[in-house]
Amino acid sequence: MAGNYSKVVSHNFGRHSHWQGRSGRAYDLASENIDHFCMGDAELYIIAKGAHVLWVGSTSELVNDPLSRSRFRLALDCADRVFRLLTPGADAERLSTIWDLEGAEPLPEAQAA
Repeated sequence: MAGNYSKVVSHNFGRHSHWQGRSGRAYDLASENIDHFCMGDAELYIIAKGAHVLWVGSTSELVNDPLSRSRFRLALDCADRVFRLLTPGADAERLSTIWDLEGAEPLPEAQAA
């Protein structure tokens, strides 16, 4: 049991970034290692190249949507980063969150004074 606990704890310490969706809503994202990330069942992921979002979704999209599965494979071939949404929100908002994040861009980080 302790081995599984360590894996979960280390998984949650990615570098955080802040992105803004096409609606103007701000999202907190955690960086994942693109070569070794493992998707959780209920979490949303953003696959990107630089500041350009290539794919947004979860394991549900990969299992249930052949078009999303194709886009996911293509995105992985081109991507240089993966993010996990820290607060996915309610299931009822899921599709609108995916739509919003598909047009997201990174927010400028706060500058030190």
